Amino acid sequence: MINSNRRKEKSVNAALANGSAPANRLDRRKARTRQALIAAAVHLIAEGRGDRASIQEITEAADIGFGSFYNHFASKEELFQTASEEVLESWAQMLDAACAGVEDPAEVFALSLRISGRLAWTHPDIAGFITGTGLELLDAPRGLAPRALRDIRAGQVAGRFTIADAEIALGAVAGGLLSLLRLHERHPERVEESAVEDLAEACLRLLGLRASEARRIARRPLPNSESWARLGGPPP
Repeated sequence: MINSNRRKEKSVNAALANGSAPANRLDRRKARTRQALIAAAVHLIAEGRGDRASIQEITEAADIGFGSFYNHFASKEELFQTASEEVLESWAQMLDAACAGVEDPAEVFALSLRISGRLAWTHPDIAGFITGTGLELLDAPRGLAPRALRDIRAGQVAGRFTIADAEIALGAVAGGLLSLLRLHERHPERVEESAVEDLAEACLRLLGLRASEARRIARRPLPNSESWARLGGPPP
């Protein structure tokens, strides 16, 4: 279990390691402890134990002393909120990098959705965290939901999307993504990777694209992940 947690912690830590490194040894140790706590929170949420976990369980999962917890967070709720915001924001920044140079809002939307859908295969710990958080993701001030809403509204402004209410559209897209990730988590043998393209095509049609165009955009080649991905797992 400890080795498994270490692997998950490494993946999550890589997702968070977008800023500059702390300058001295003490700061680096504090940063490692903080990241270990966040990684433990992500792991517990992914397992569906976030609400029930005690601070003792969190510090054991992080492999740190109980007293160290309060050097970084005032409460379990603050830790989980921080974990959610930082992991989702880091992943969303990677999606922005993957979409750099893409001008069509419909392509940006589809590309982000397809890469996120492949988390079930490429980064199951992050996928489990997303399904464990559920539709509360829609209320997050940073991360995936605000960017998806931005992309939908950009498509509306450009005349690419005809759906009237962007927030309702976002809820429908989020429900589809969560359902795909959850089904793969519970019954991986029932979900082929091509289901991600099927979902993207359906969402594009929901947003207002013609069926033929939605299918074409949803099946365009994905960018080489080496140019943007930093989660430490295999490329999509």
